[in-house]
Amino acid sequence: MDDRNTEDRKPGILGYIVRFILVAIVLAITSFFTPGFSIVGFWPMLLAAVVITVIDLLIENYMGIDASPFGKGIKGFLVAAIIIYITQFIVPNMRVSIIGALLASLVIGIIDMIIPGRVM
Repeated sequence: MDDRNTEDRKPGILGYIVRFILVAIVLAITSFFTPGFSIVGFWPMLLAAVVITVIDLLIENYMGIDASPFGKGIKGFLVAAIIIYITQFIVPNMRVSIIGALLASLVIGIIDMIIPGRVM
């Protein structure tokens, strides 16, 4: 029997790779369905996935806030929208309005509930 609590384990490199891939898929779906949110091109989408994953991990590790849209209620929803909005200033060919960031956070939250595992 394994006495270790599975919640205390930190995700390994494979966990971060899976998280990155899921974020990229979710961004592609979100940019297709969300007005005011667009990513043009494959490489900008991958770069946006990297940036969002890194910002999410930094916020989660240093501030203790779960940035998934439905992870911590309205706080997680707003943090996810802010992360999405900030990412447009780092990633070329990505444009997000404030309303687009809020809608994208909502779409990502819905997709996050459907896809098994934690995405954002």
